[in-house]
Amino acid sequence: MHLLGTSLIGLLIIGAPIGVALAAATVLVVLTDPIMSSNALFRSFFSFLSSYTLMAIPFFIYAGFLMERTGLIAKLFLLADALIGWLPGGFAYATLLAAVMFGAISGSSTAMAAAMGVIAYPEMIKRGYPVWLAAGIIACGGGIALLIPPSITLILFGIITEESIVSLFFAGVVPGLMLALSDAAVIILISFYMRLPSGSFSFKALGSALWQSWPALLMPIVILGGLYGGLFTPTEAGAAACGYALVYGVFSGGTKFLKELMPTTVRAINLTAIVFFVLGCVGVFQFLLANKGWPQDVASWVGDLGLSQMGFLVMLLVVMLFLSMFLTGVAILVLTVPIFFPVALTLGVDPIHLGILTALAIEMGGVIPPVGLNLFAVSGTTGVPVTKVMQGAIPFLFTDGLVLVLVLLFPLLALWLPQNAVTSVFGN
Repeated sequence: MHLLGTSLIGLLIIGAPIGVALAAATVLVVLTDPIMSSNALFRSFFSFLSSYTLMAIPFFIYAGFLMERTGLIAKLFLLADALIGWLPGGFAYATLLAAVMFGAISGSSTAMAAAMGVIAYPEMIKRGYPVWLAAGIIACGGGIALLIPPSITLILFGIITEESIVSLFFAGVVPGLMLALSDAAVIILISFYMRLPSGSFSFKALGSALWQSWPALLMPIVILGGLYGGLFTPTEAGAAACGYALVYGVFSGGTKFLKELMPTTVRAINLTAIVFFVLGCVGVFQFLLANKGWPQDVASWVGDLGLSQMGFLVMLLVVMLFLSMFLTGVAILVLTVPIFFPVALTLGVDPIHLGILTALAIEMGGVIPPVGLNLFAVSGTTGVPVTKVMQGAIPFLFTDGLVLVLVLLFPLLALWLPQNAVTSVFGN
């Protein structure tokens, strides 16, 4: 285990991608072990990727890119602005509302932050919002997609731990809405303090926005309704999202959409290939852990410490938030979950509760410097320096931390909905 840890940390320090670091460190350990076969590494790589549920990830990634290309995201934002843009600081609320609606389809935090950077940022600046605040709102609003189902982070957690992804989706609803409401509370305080601009309400504008955005509103209704109604599996829901966006793009964009379809598809394939390579390396890493029995050793060590469930969860969250200063969310997920999950089960921690806490910690990591991906996504699309984006994100980071503490102390916030909804939909 010392060889694995030393080589893994060394590779990460010199800047090796997380997938390469995981695979290389594992291969090094296997080659120095006369008992283990290197051929098993290839089998473990591809067997982990053979999961049917895993196909939900490329479908939702592709659906997110198609929504951006067809203008469905812009239509959601137009409706959100018409609904609440007339309030003081209302355009900021509209950005959050659009983030929640987009998060209910794409499940990608960074993609949502980048999309809102293109759509919302120029308009916020035009309406007199400070640069730092506009960028910070978008960066933190992107994190809501990690909790609002379908969340790619929760899909990954479910695949790695073999937990019910539908239950994880249900569990993410309340904490995701809590994130949105806590961010809205920060905007309210800042709005009164800075006298942020407000627009005027118009029934005509609202009616026009509803008419233009109904295809975008129908998409999450069809997808999530089918998913929670038991008609779709998560993979089929992702396929339905792609099919819906493709049909809409053909009818609304015609030949122009078809010309743009291939570049959009290539972008989705590139991102999918990166995610799948990392996941294959996770399979190799898990193979090594299982054969060496290291998770059981860690569980025994934690047991000797005499930690309670709460003590273990606090220690785990502190470690994950610290790692988020140096690693991306996916890297933290694939590095830590295979090790700490068996320990958590030994201590009697509810796996669904653990998944939501993990997603909340990773959501906060998206705006914690120096690595926070959402900071760089917003900076790259808006041209705002990362330091300015960070300045605007700090107030929202505190309220996100408050939501994390509340979900930690009151597990029912995450567990009530899946315990009741899953039973009522799928039966006992």
